[in-house]
Amino acid sequence: MKGATLFLSVGYSIKELPFEPPAGIQVAVENNTNIVVSGIDKELVGNTAARIRSVRPPEVYKGKGIRYAGEVVRRKAGKSGKKK
Repeated sequence: MKGATLFLSVGYSIKELPFEPPAGIQVAVENNTNIVVSGIDKELVGNTAARIRSVRPPEVYKGKGIRYAGEVVRRKAGKSGKKK
């Protein structure tokens, strides 16, 4: 966080992606990995959380990405080796 802007480092070539929350939404960062989105309007809070998650959604092979607290990502098996 720098001021009211959230900067996300999620592995893209751009080192940090800036995210400006809408008016009425507070964003806080806890222990460098947890992002807390709060506000009065429940729909706006959910939409903001979904926009943050859409920056890097969880992928099914390695499990990397931004996910909600308590969300379980079902992993897929990778490619199996060449069989003779």
